[in-house]
Amino acid sequence: MTAPEPGRGIGNGERTAEQTTTFGFPRDTFRILHVSTGNVCRSPITERLTRHFVAERLGVLGGGLIVESAGTWGHEGAPMEANAEAVLAEFGADATGFTGRELLDEHVIMADLVLTATRDHRAQVISMGHSAGLRTFTLKEFTRLVRAIDTTTLPPLEDGVVARARALVRAAAALRGWLLAPTAEADEVYDPYGAPLPFFRSIGDEIHEALDPVVTALTGVAARM
Repeated sequence: MTAPEPGRGIGNGERTAEQTTTFGFPRDTFRILHVSTGNVCRSPITERLTRHFVAERLGVLGGGLIVESAGTWGHEGAPMEANAEAVLAEFGADATGFTGRELLDEHVIMADLVLTATRDHRAQVISMGHSAGLRTFTLKEFTRLVRAIDTTTLPPLEDGVVARARALVRAAAALRGWLLAPTAEADEVYDPYGAPLPFFRSIGDEIHEALDPVVTALTGVAARM
């Protein structure tokens, strides 16, 4: 299995033998994989905003958290859409160095949490196998579940963001099936590909609104007012 390339996450993605299990998986990292269709609009925005908001809350990048993205019909090697870059710039997030990726088995295998733009993406990830069902959610589904979790029951940040993140995913998975979406469309982030900048901005705002409680729960730090 080929590990996702270094440099796509918070931290450089490289691992020493002492940092891995006997199966080659890291002991001290937590990988979030954002998935959309082309990996040039929604998932790049979500990936880079996640990194940006975590760094804002914690004041540093790292802590074992790795944030990546890929597309079910990914434009391998393609740059991010210009309007997606513009939206990230308006949030103060860094869009540099991004290249699109096609979703591969190893991305799903390595991920500790997969957040998809739509229910169809979620179904495609789960259909790949690799016991992905309990750790794959749409972004808005995960947000809804996280809002219902008593974050005081999660490990404190002093125990590390990795331990807290793993507990958060377990708690969210336990709630699935109990907290249903009011409508099927409520769990969707629609594709802005080819749309004008105002529509990209609206999608960026949706993603920001969905990410905020997730990053707060993950880090234990609320957004600055």
